[in-house]
Parts: sequence; structure tokens; C-alpha cells
Amino acid sequence: MSSTLLDLTLVFGQLSLLAFGGANSVVPEMQRQVTELHGWLTPHEFAALYALAQAAPGPNMMVVSLVGWRVAGVAGALTTTLAVAIPASILTLLVSGAWFTFRDKPWRKAVQVGLMPVTTGLLMASAGLLLESTVLDWRLGVLAVVATAVFQFTKLHPLLVLGAAAVLGAIGVVG
Repeated sequence: MSSTLLDLTLVFGQLSLLAFGGANSVVPEMQRQVTELHGWLTPHEFAALYALAQAAPGPNMMVVSLVGWRVAGVAGALTTTLAVAIPASILTLLVSGAWFTFRDKPWRKAVQVGLMPVTTGLLMASAGLLLESTVLDWRLGVLAVVATAVFQFTKLHPLLVLGAAAVLGAIGVVG
């Protein structure tokens, strides 16, 4: 196994065990590892891959495969996908029996209640990091605020908002 594939396995295997609430909860650490520590991607490239993964149908962890593909081709995509899936799957298998057995215990409910704000904080950190990487001027900042408001206060389909933003970018209004 090449050094890069081994590094990808170690990085994404660790992230797998930290991903409470899904892959989105570890986006800040994933971005730090991929851009700052290993220099595999720039922050802008990472944000672009994240946006592509979110726009595409499928699981929210698709960004993991895209990062692996960008870093080391097909072997990298397979490596990162397996590295993020296998450790968490094994941990879930080992813990699920006990978790079900103690479903009525007060400590289990306390753990669940305690993990909710942690997961929320991790997701908010992900959003902040992605804003920092993608809002390059005031027009993009306004677009981010408007899109957030549309998502928050309407029931418009996200693809309509993404399509509108793409059109604004294509005609040169933003970006």
C-alpha cells in the first residue's frame, strides 16, 4: 500500500470514529487534515468537492469518496470510503446490543441528550468552515445569507436554490 493510501486510511479511519451525526459533523477536522496537515487539497478545492457531494443524490458521506478520488484516484476513493465505513460499522455492531439492552436506563438517555448539542456544534462548525472557504467577496456573502433565509423560511426544494445560485454565477452576478 502506498504511503498516500496509508495516510488516507489513517485519517479517515480516525474521522469515522468521531463522526457523531454523520460525516458532516467532522467536516472541519476533515478539511484541516486534508488541506492544512497533508496539503492534498486547497480549502477552495475541498469546499467545491463538499458542494458537489451535497448536490449529488446519495449519502452525505460522498465527500469522503470524492476527496479520496481527488487525492489518489480510484484507489483513493475506495480507500477513504472503506476507511470511513468499516471502523464505525464495527463500533456500531459492538455497541448496538448493549445500547438496546440499556434503552430504559437514565444514563443512556443522559448520553443521548449530551451528544445532541455536541453534534449540533460540530455541524455549525462545519457550516462556518465552509462559509469561510467559499465566501470570497461581499456578493457571495449576500448569496449565502439569502440562501440560508430561503432554506429556513420557505419550503422551496434545495435544488431550486442551487440552480438559481448556479444561474447567478453563470451570468456573472456572483462569483
